[in-house]
Amino acid sequence: MDTLPVIGQNLRAARKKRFPRDRLEDFALRVGVGRATLQRMEQGDLSVSLGRYYQAAKLLGLDDAFVELLKPQESLFDD
Repeated sequence: MDTLPVIGQNLRAARKKRFPRDRLEDFALRVGVGRATLQRMEQGDLSVSLGRYYQAAKLLGLDDAFVELLKPQESLFDD
């Protein structure tokens, strides 16, 4: 499974749910990016900085999930 496109799809779905009346341009302004950048984000484009994805997640109330990114899983053998 290619994760980045799924993240982009999730971003788009969350945007439409949280701000249903926003156009792409409106939400892009909220995030502080241009329309084209938001389109790339919704495609899961890695050329957009993680900070921009975080800002969008924060606006959508989804920023708690960022704490879990790249967090190593604990095993029974860890001290």
